Amino acid sequence: MVKKTLFIFGLGFAAQTVARVALAQGFSVAGTCRTQEKCESLKSRGIETFIFNNIAKEAIANATHILSSIPPQENLGDVIIPYLPSGDRWLGYFSTTGVYGDYDGEWVDEQSEPRPNNDRLQRRLEAEAQWQSCGGHIFRLAGIYGAGRSAIDDVKAGRALRIDKDGQVFSRIHADDIAQTVLASMERPNPKAIYNVCDDEPAPAHEVVAFACELLGAEVPPLIPFAQAELSAMGREFYNANRRVKNQRIKQELGVRLLYPTYREGLRGML
Repeated sequence: MVKKTLFIFGLGFAAQTVARVALAQGFSVAGTCRTQEKCESLKSRGIETFIFNNIAKEAIANATHILSSIPPQENLGDVIIPYLPSGDRWLGYFSTTGVYGDYDGEWVDEQSEPRPNNDRLQRRLEAEAQWQSCGGHIFRLAGIYGAGRSAIDDVKAGRALRIDKDGQVFSRIHADDIAQTVLASMERPNPKAIYNVCDDEPAPAHEVVAFACELLGAEVPPLIPFAQAELSAMGREFYNANRRVKNQRIKQELGVRLLYPTYREGLRGML
């Protein structure tokens, strides 16, 4: 019986969660990091690691499953495609629900037309097509949160803001539910499939912050009108697209039962 081996390009927040769950399910796991310090930290957790520029070809060639969380680079396209070995294996790519663009708060699913509203998201859509041409599974991730990266942490650190934009909602997903979706796809491969990975309840970000404050017994920050909010260019970009993302396909095709179906269960889990 062939040993299940997973190689991950880009061991970021969500990908590390996938690695942890895969290890628990008997996979051997290897992947790339940006720094030697991070490599050493992940090695202590049982993950074989490489700096991206020094990727071990043998580790990639022997992988039965390959996942990439690295975004495409400007003027370079998807930098991982040239490293993919030939042969039959499971391939996965982390994209974003941002490729749908603005639907004025309406629902979208995997059949909805993508409307990327900037070059960064257009590159994502092009990278999806590259991965599909190789038989890759596309995971369009909503806003990612999890232990150490959530509204709970923002409130504790005193950096939580409540921004009010009429009718604006965001879809989100707990990292643990990303991991179980990816592993479910490995059990039920469907090359070239696209999956929206999000929870059941799109909600305004200011409601999520208020709930985190309630859980912590902290004072709720005042609402700031969007026009007056001091946001980064990317932060403002997020607020310029409004949509509700459907997740039926991961449930019906992959049998996923969300561990955290809304942000309420997710934030309570943080405590």
